[in-house]
Formats: sequence, structure tokens, C-alpha cells
Amino acid sequence: MGDNEEVWRPLSITEIHSIFSIIPIQWWIAGGWALDIYLQKVTRAHEDIDIVILRPDHLILQRHLGRDWEMFIAFKGHLIPWNKNQLLDSHYDNIWVKKKDESTWAFQVMLLDIEEKNWIYKRNNTIRKSLEDIGLVSLSGIPFLKPEIQLLYKGGSSVIREKDFIDLGNILPKLNVSNRDWLKKSLKIQYPHGHKWIELIDSYAKV
Repeated sequence: MGDNEEVWRPLSITEIHSIFSIIPIQWWIAGGWALDIYLQKVTRAHEDIDIVILRPDHLILQRHLGRDWEMFIAFKGHLIPWNKNQLLDSHYDNIWVKKKDESTWAFQVMLLDIEEKNWIYKRNNTIRKSLEDIGLVSLSGIPFLKPEIQLLYKGGSSVIREKDFIDLGNILPKLNVSNRDWLKKSLKIQYPHGHKWIELIDSYAKV
């Protein structure tokens, strides 16, 4: 991450839940962990842990974490200290968090753009869902991002990693037809000239 050391000692899902459950905002586990929660098993190693919150709630998060945690804005390969009460513009959506006086990163928070009561996919704002329809809750009470949305973030990235293909392969057999179709349709909107995942999604539709 450019001028800052990238050393992670991520918190567990249980630790994240204990921190976020007392903050008066909506939040969801995201990233690879969200997919493993959906599958109810750990499918691979996870280098970090991601949480998503709604953009309007980011100063509430800062106030609740400010006593014990240091927060930095991750932007274009650099980590910028997030000043107290600093409103984050729309181009800032990635926050790295570490315990004060510690050098290792504990968790990452992503800001979700919204309009009225809808989540907006930042890479193509025509792709939307009701806020009531972007998350699920595990049997142990952990909120997490729906797998088709998480896969869109992975597949819609400029760099698709090997672990993203692994995640896709693990999740596709478990998605119902409507969720697979939503993912396919969304990828087609973002990539009207085609995307390598669309054929993989179609292959499961034929099974």
C-alpha cells in the first residue's frame, strides 16, 4: 500500500461482531468471509477481514472507534490519516483500521453508496438493490453481504485474482436461479462486450 507497511493481523468474525454490534449503524461482513459465512464453512485462508457500512454512517463509526482505534483512508496506493470529523467525499470508500499503538491492521471498512433506500453499485450506478435486500444474517446473528453482490464486486474489479475464481466456483452451485441471473445481468451491464464469468454462470444454469 505504497508508503505504509502492509502487515495484517485480522480480527475474528466474533471480535468484529462484538465491536460493531454496539455501534448504532447498519453493517455487514463482506469479502471472502461473507461467502464462507454463506457456505457455513471455511473454504480458504483469509488475509484480512472486510466490513461494509452505509456512507452516511461513516462519522458515527469514527466517533465510536476513535478512542481505541486509528483509521486511515486507503486511496490510490496510499494510506491517509482520517482526521476527526472529516467527511469523506465520494471518491473515498476504503478505510483501514488498527489498534492505537499497534502496527498491524485489524480490519477494513468499505463505504456503500446509497440513494434514498437503495444500495448503488459504484462502478455502474444503474445497478441497484433495496437496502433490505443486500444482506443476510447467519445462524449466530452475524450480518453479511449477499453472495451475488459480493461476487459482483469481485468479478467487476479491474483485477480478478485466483481466489476470486475459487470463490465463484464455491458459490455458484449454491445460488438459486434468480440470484445467478441477477449476477449475470449485472456483469452484462458493467461489461456489455462480455465477461469471462458469464460463461461460467451459464454453465451452472445448464446443470
